Amino acid sequence: MGCPPPLLLVSMANPMSFKQLFDLSGRTALITGSTRGLGFSYAEGLAEAGAHVIVNGTRAEGVAEAVSKLTAKGHKVSGQHFDVGSEASIVEAFAALDAQGLEIDILINNAGIQFRKPMVDLGVEDWQKVLDVNLTGSFVIAREAAKRMIARGRGGKIVNIASLTSAAGRATVAPYTASKGAITAITRTMAVEWAPHNIQSNAIGPGYILTDMNQALIDNKEFDAWVRASNPSGRWGKPEELVGAAIFLSSSASDYINGQTLYVDGGWLAQL
Repeated sequence: MGCPPPLLLVSMANPMSFKQLFDLSGRTALITGSTRGLGFSYAEGLAEAGAHVIVNGTRAEGVAEAVSKLTAKGHKVSGQHFDVGSEASIVEAFAALDAQGLEIDILINNAGIQFRKPMVDLGVEDWQKVLDVNLTGSFVIAREAAKRMIARGRGGKIVNIASLTSAAGRATVAPYTASKGAITAITRTMAVEWAPHNIQSNAIGPGYILTDMNQALIDNKEFDAWVRASNPSGRWGKPEELVGAAIFLSSSASDYINGQTLYVDGGWLAQL
């Protein structure tokens, strides 16, 4: 008889408690596009988990309002307005954060835009605008965050926001579909390049969620009926139902998860 394979010895001298696994105390999280909608839900959730949250938006007034709302609830919050579609604006914003002594441990690349039009009528300018914000902006922000995480040497978390359209085609949203499909691909590349620096890069793929971006679809009775009929859960998702995934991928509970896309869709993709 041959010898059994050697056992992998794992040190359990100081195992984390359940609460410690998901505790974000002492960490700073930048969440782009977080003055409203899903971004605000992520910001509130991570703040409740203990993180110091940096709220972002393109309008200084909107950022100040979101900061005020979260501060009133006792959370530790800062604000930084910049345009995620502009490399110069992003680089300038990170320099400002450096000057304030704010070191980002968690990045949630949430900011994004949508543009609906049949491809045969779609102009390159509209196509490019969506990719500039959803894809290129996410890359530049992750690049700037990772540079600093690597230099500090204590790792970090990058959570990109993908979509159902990362895995399934939908008519009239070609640039959005292209950008979100690419997000899953670049997330894997981030994982491969930055894992040696203890940076975990993952993505969340929301399903059909009750947000202001989807308001026109929610108000369309035919589309609303289709969403409910096509989803095993029989309903739209709620913004707060994405918060658990965001906290999980931002916490120590996901330290050995890298390059993955977690779909939060009520089972929509599972039945196709």
